[in-house]
Amino acid sequence: MADLSAWERIQIVHEKNRPTIHDYIPLLFDDFLELHGDRNHGDDGAILGGIAIFRGRPITVVGMVKGRNFDENKRANFAMPSPEGYRKALRLIKQAEKFHRPVICLVDTPGANPSIGAEERGQGEAIAYNIMQLFRVRTPIVSVIMGEGGSGGALALAVCDELGMLSNAVYSVISPRGFASILWKDSSREQEAAELLKMTAEDLIRFSVADTIVKEPAGGAQTDPQAMADSLGDYLWDALSRLSAQPLDTLLERRYDKFRKIGEFAE
Repeated sequence: MADLSAWERIQIVHEKNRPTIHDYIPLLFDDFLELHGDRNHGDDGAILGGIAIFRGRPITVVGMVKGRNFDENKRANFAMPSPEGYRKALRLIKQAEKFHRPVICLVDTPGANPSIGAEERGQGEAIAYNIMQLFRVRTPIVSVIMGEGGSGGALALAVCDELGMLSNAVYSVISPRGFASILWKDSSREQEAAELLKMTAEDLIRFSVADTIVKEPAGGAQTDPQAMADSLGDYLWDALSRLSAQPLDTLLERRYDKFRKIGEFAE
């Protein structure tokens, strides 16, 4: 799996039969109860969240929604959340803090909704506010990049105590096509850009952005969703057990330090 290029991994995570949050929730959790709305503007089909039981423990789960066909993707705006989606996610995470439930975030988005309507409703503010607030939430947070982690649209649910990545997942500040379009004015060079972005799980581990790689079955998670869910569940349980044993003040201090270190380099 480590021999695959970034471009080859992008093709795997774009495979239409790759498991989505709708597949993982029943495989990982019991008694899932979906909660809707941001109590401000409305609901957002690009973000799914609610309360569930994870191996006997109450948790809050929030994540992006991808579809397998055009109609499903249209309902979820192709996994590109709007401001109300990020505000819904934060509402559920703050509720989890109130009731001492740990939070699991399943991240899979090419980026936030870039439409004029989303900007008019405060897209940038919603993302920034989520990032700020997640540093202060006094409950363990584990985020996992399931497929794509695109820019601030992903980071709004990826400020956490521990960040895992599926072995074929990618996480970057911009898409390869966007990179190529801006840097070279040539979107056809996106494959070259994908390698330069250093966006694979191994790259992110090396840069201390991600903490753990959750191994996928050969050929990708879509080849054996149950085995993938079992591996992911074991990782999540281990991470939550370790994080829950830490004092909350220590947890928040380490969360802050983790992100302050991102981007450090030496020449």
